[in-house]
Amino acid sequence: MTLSWGQIARLGQVQMALGAIVVLTTSTLNRLMVVEFALPALLPGALVGLHYGIQLSRPRWGFTCDTGGNRTRWIIGGMAILAAGGIGAAFAVTMFAQNFALAIALSIISYGLIGIGVGASGTSLLALLATATAPDRRAAAATITWLMMIFGIALTAGLAGQFLDPYSPQRLITVVAVISTLALLLTTLAIGKIESRVTPMRPEAPTPFMHGLREVWSEPKTRNFTLFVFLSMNAYFMQELILEPYAGLVFGFTPGQSTSLSGAQNGGVFIGMLTVGIMATGLKIGALRTWVMAGCLGSCAVLTLICMTGFADTALNFTYLVIALGFFNGMFAVAAIGAMMALASQGRGQREGTRMGLWGAAQAIAAGFGGLTGAVLVDVARTFAPDGPAFGAVFTFEATLFLAAALMAARVMETPQATMPATLVPGE
Repeated sequence: MTLSWGQIARLGQVQMALGAIVVLTTSTLNRLMVVEFALPALLPGALVGLHYGIQLSRPRWGFTCDTGGNRTRWIIGGMAILAAGGIGAAFAVTMFAQNFALAIALSIISYGLIGIGVGASGTSLLALLATATAPDRRAAAATITWLMMIFGIALTAGLAGQFLDPYSPQRLITVVAVISTLALLLTTLAIGKIESRVTPMRPEAPTPFMHGLREVWSEPKTRNFTLFVFLSMNAYFMQELILEPYAGLVFGFTPGQSTSLSGAQNGGVFIGMLTVGIMATGLKIGALRTWVMAGCLGSCAVLTLICMTGFADTALNFTYLVIALGFFNGMFAVAAIGAMMALASQGRGQREGTRMGLWGAAQAIAAGFGGLTGAVLVDVARTFAPDGPAFGAVFTFEATLFLAAALMAARVMETPQATMPATLVPGE
C-alpha cells in the first residue's frame, strides 16, 4: 500500500500546522523583542539559532521512529512539544518588562522545546512520506507538502497580524495559544490512521543509536547526498540576510519596498515548486536529478546577473531578477526534497527516518552557517570596496557554490530507470 493523493494532502496539513507555529516564533516574537521591548537584535537571533542548533538531534529522532515502529506517535508528540514551546515563548516575551532574567530563562527553555518539536515531528513526517509514497508521486508529494507549509506560514502571519492589533500581552498569548492548539488538533485529525494502513511496521530489536547511525553513514549514497545537501543549502541560504540590505543600500529601496521584494521572491519560490510538481509528476517530464541541476544552474545564472547590477548600471530590473532567483531556488528545493524521499528508501531497511534526520541536520547546519557566512563576507568586503561591488562579490561566491552543487548533483545522482520516472537514485 502507498499513500493516496488524499493522504498526501492530509500529511501536507501536518506540515502546514508545523509552519504555522514556527513562523510565530521566528518572525512575530522577534519583532516584538526588538521593537516593542527595545532588545538587541542579537537576542532573538541567538534564540532562533538555538532552535536550529537543537535540530542537530534530527538523526536521533529519525532513528527512534525507525526502531520504535510508530511514527504517528512522534509526529503528534513532537507537535505537542512544539505547541508548548510556542506558547511558552510568547509568555516569555511578555515577561521581559517585569523580570528580564526570568524571561531569558523561559525563552531558552521554550525555544529549546521548539527545536525538539520541529525535529521530532518534522523528521518523522518526512520519514513516513519517504516510506509510503509511490516513486512516481514523490515530486508531487514534496511539492504539495511544502506549498501547504508556505500557505500555512502566510495564512498564520496574516491572521496573527490582524488579531494582534492593538497589541497587548494578553492578546499575544491568546493568539499564539489558539494557533498552537488548532495546529495540534489539525495534526491529530489529519494523521489519523494513515500509517497503519500504508506501512504496517514491526519494531525491530533494540539497536544502539550510534551503531545505527554508523550503518547509515557507511552507505556511500547516503554519505554523498549528505555532503550535497550541506553544500547546496549553504548556497541557498547565503543570500537570506543580505538581499534586502543590498536592495536598500544599492537601489534605494524603502523598508516597505524591500519587504515587498521578499514577498515577490517567495512568490517565485512558490511558482518554482509548483512547476516541478506538475512537470515531474503530472507530465512525467524530467527526473528529479534533472530538476535539481536545473534549479542550481538557474540560480547560479541569476545570481551572476544580480552581481552585475552591483558593479555597474544595467538595464536589468532588480525585482524581476529576485523573482527569477526565487523561481530557481524553489525548483531546486522541492526537487531536492523529492530526492531525499526517494533516497531515504535506499539501503538498509527501516532506516528511512535516520537518513531523513541526517539530511535534516545537514540542512539545519547549512541554514545557520550559510546565512551567517553571507553576512560576515559582506561586512568584510564593505571595508575594502563600495557597497555595490562588495555585495556583488558575495553574490558571485554564492553563484559559484550553486555551480559546484550542480556539478556534485551530476556526480552523485544517477538517472533513474525508465520504469521509475520520478525516482532519484544517487550513485556510489
